[in-house]
Amino acid sequence: MSEEILSLHELNALVRRVLDESLPESCWIRAELSDVRHNANGHCYLEFVQKDERNGQLIAKARGMIWNQTFALLKPYFEESTGQTFGNGLKVLVEVSVQFHELYGFSLTVHNIDPTYTVGDMARRRLEIIRQLEEEGVLTLNKELEMPMLPQRIAVISSSTAAGYEDFCHQLQNNAYDFAFQTVLFPAYMQGAQVEESILNALHLIYDRMEEFDVVVIIRGGGATSELSCFDSYLLAAACAQFDLPIIVGIGHERDETVLDAVANVRAKTPTAAAEYLIGRAYDAAARLSLLSSRIHQGVSERITNEFSRLERFRHRLPSVVIRRLAAEKTRVVMTAGELQRSSKALLLRQNHRLELLKQRVSDASPQRLLAKGYSITLCNGKAVKDVSLLNEGEEISTRVWKGELKSIITTKKQD
Repeated sequence: MSEEILSLHELNALVRRVLDESLPESCWIRAELSDVRHNANGHCYLEFVQKDERNGQLIAKARGMIWNQTFALLKPYFEESTGQTFGNGLKVLVEVSVQFHELYGFSLTVHNIDPTYTVGDMARRRLEIIRQLEEEGVLTLNKELEMPMLPQRIAVISSSTAAGYEDFCHQLQNNAYDFAFQTVLFPAYMQGAQVEESILNALHLIYDRMEEFDVVVIIRGGGATSELSCFDSYLLAAACAQFDLPIIVGIGHERDETVLDAVANVRAKTPTAAAEYLIGRAYDAAARLSLLSSRIHQGVSERITNEFSRLERFRHRLPSVVIRRLAAEKTRVVMTAGELQRSSKALLLRQNHRLELLKQRVSDASPQRLLAKGYSITLCNGKAVKDVSLLNEGEEISTRVWKGELKSIITTKKQD
């Protein structure tokens, strides 16, 4: 073979010399952090990766490291500037030098980092989540819920040991107006990887007791801004946006607005500010109640005055009204008496005429009138004889005529 044969070490050394000669001393690259690890010496070992924006497939990867002295400076600078913990999944712009070692291969050593690039990427992701919620039609659902006039029954989602929770409760309980509030704590993590899951679990528990509360308050005290990325969760924002109770958010920061702030019904700067908002609602309700009470008192007073005046007018008019009414009733009685007298006379005349008719009928039907016409009545033992078969021969009977009476003894009888 005419071609030169190289050992693996010689080939790697050649690659190293070519890279050292052709590449600049350092360059800036864009990549995503992966597998970030810190060792006991303070060095940071990690991987830089790049994914296809269309399908998310991995298209490039390189080992990287940050020496302990550099990492001790870059990490707090980055986290303070971005509000993010230096860790997996962040997109960064870093200044690196390229090394190729015959044994360990290709690697990148980080010398500097530009946090503004990461901040821009975080803002872009935040806007993407907000845009997605808007396209799904849920972004403003919680904002559209009507805040109760007097929200006194409050479901609180917070860490039980957080100073912000204590500040919130203290502010409510010691308000200047002695308004009473009822709070129930649903504990949740307010920092770290479990924030999303624990807040979602708390919302689920509140949903099962929905009728017991007027509002939900999610609060977190002051802390490192690097801990705020957990509130840019799509799942958490979607759950809060579609929750059936108004949600008040006070997570103790002013610099940026998280996605959770964007979907909440009310955003307060701090837990104390959230408590002040509730106290303000109670004050407004009390002021409105006082105004309504004053209006009712004034209305009742005016009504009583008007009714008293009306009664006074009636009292002055009452004698003349009574006199007119008595005169009218007297006239009606006189007219009724005359009508009654006329009606009585007419009734008596009609009844008298009827009696005369009845008298004539009775007179026409009397036995004397019949006897005068030639009829007679046969009596036996004082009773009129109607059936010959009831008489016996030898019995005495009497016969009455118009003028006189005859006595007879029955000798024979004939049955019709």
